[in-house]
Amino acid sequence: MIHRDLALFADYYQFYLQDEDAEGNLSEAWSDDAVDRLLAVAPGTIGVGTVRNTAVPVTIGVVDCKPMMEADSFDHIVECSVTFGSGKIVVAGWADDLEEAARFHLAPGTYRVRVNYAGLNTVWPDGLEGNDRYYIQLWPAVEGPVTILKNRAINPVAQRFDVRYGS
Repeated sequence: MIHRDLALFADYYQFYLQDEDAEGNLSEAWSDDAVDRLLAVAPGTIGVGTVRNTAVPVTIGVVDCKPMMEADSFDHIVECSVTFGSGKIVVAGWADDLEEAARFHLAPGTYRVRVNYAGLNTVWPDGLEGNDRYYIQLWPAVEGPVTILKNRAINPVAQRFDVRYGS
């Protein structure tokens, strides 16, 4: 099991997880639906939308099997699948230097990814301060669809940001 706490700069209101060998291009993946669910998916890459355009706390947990869902602890929960063919995951902010980014090693294959969002409605009007946090869980699984398990209540401050355009 892997458990790691990070602080990632969520430039353009996003950070991502990608296979080290993936292209990592999410430009076409940030559709209106993806922006609404705060999650974009492309081959070997996941883009996680945030409600602040600054450093955000991110926890990564890799487990052996599907974890129990803690719906009461989070505002918004989305799952998707991704294949990590190289077995090396890069976790970085949009503008981070990939050579310097955090990396995790795991068995190559398809994983289910659950993104748990907390504190989304704590963002201050300036959009810089808040107690939002992001908990990413990964486990080996067969491929499945993007699924919203819990949908957030929309905060007007958080809603005004669009990861595709940075505002």
